[in-house]
Amino acid sequence: MEGEEAEELTTWCRETVPKVFRIVSTRLPQRELVSLLLVSPWIYRTLASYPSLWLAIDFRERSNAGNLLISALSLPRYQHVKQVNLEFAQDIEEKHLELVKSKCSSTLQNLESLNLNGCQKISDKGIEAITSVCPKLKVFSIYWNVRVTDSGIRSLVKNCKHINDLNLSGCKNISDKSLRFVADHYPEIEFLNLTRCVKLTDSGLQQILLSCSSLQSLNLYALSSLSDDTYKSISLLSHLKFLDLCGAQNLSDEGVFSIAKCHSLVSLNLTWCIRVTDAGVIAIAEGCTSLDFLSLFGIVGVSDKCLEALSRSCSDKLTTLDVNGCIGIKKRSRNDLLQLFPHLKCFKVHS
Repeated sequence: MEGEEAEELTTWCRETVPKVFRIVSTRLPQRELVSLLLVSPWIYRTLASYPSLWLAIDFRERSNAGNLLISALSLPRYQHVKQVNLEFAQDIEEKHLELVKSKCSSTLQNLESLNLNGCQKISDKGIEAITSVCPKLKVFSIYWNVRVTDSGIRSLVKNCKHINDLNLSGCKNISDKSLRFVADHYPEIEFLNLTRCVKLTDSGLQQILLSCSSLQSLNLYALSSLSDDTYKSISLLSHLKFLDLCGAQNLSDEGVFSIAKCHSLVSLNLTWCIRVTDAGVIAIAEGCTSLDFLSLFGIVGVSDKCLEALSRSCSDKLTTLDVNGCIGIKKRSRNDLLQLFPHLKCFKVHS
């Protein structure tokens, strides 16, 4: 190759290729983005020089995740990281979070989102350690952790003042005390998932409903012991868009009448709410005209009458409607439903 051609190729590799890789990198998963760093020194320097590419650390389902996290946080390119995802990551233990606190605390000062879903080896001690170095945290998720107790939630509210999205789904050892912590410290919270938090009672949830009026999403899946009076208080949530009450065995039409006052509802799950009848669903049809998702799965007390009411007010919005197991509804075939709701795309949510 002639000298001039070699020089052009070198210039192309040094200037053009890194620019192309930078554009492509914005569309790549983090693991592939990290692999690009190994292609050449030029590409490494180019990609590493753009902070916007290194705002997230994703070690979902990775093995040796604890050591990987500490190594990543020690790298200069992650000094402004905003998201850390360790969902179902393996080998993440309390000792790793304590090391993060002692060695990498400055790196997490801007962290906004932390996902510890399925990290079963983390307990209250780990939550205290990691939240103590994340003052700007807004989103915290610790799905299905049976080691976390009220003490861990106390540490969270003490250390992180700006949480607006909290997922405690499956945390079976938190009680009403945790809900009081949330109600007292996060009145502006918008998303709250309490699925299968079986120790919660009416008292705790009432605190949430009275204090957290900005809630847009509330998941109470499989909390069968709550009373109708508590469900009636859901009407206080004027901004509510998503509500999951699957398995709410004590929910009656009276409670549903109050829920129907949440006029912004887009998604409502009433699966196995066995006390609900046509009257309740008709109230929903008339009050929640923006519904896109509705599940009535397993409710035997509803009939074609409620579908007719839904069709009159929600036919132009509903894309998901599950009436499987509703033996009182005779016209529930796919063709029958499409005649009433022409925009339906999903006919079965539960199996």
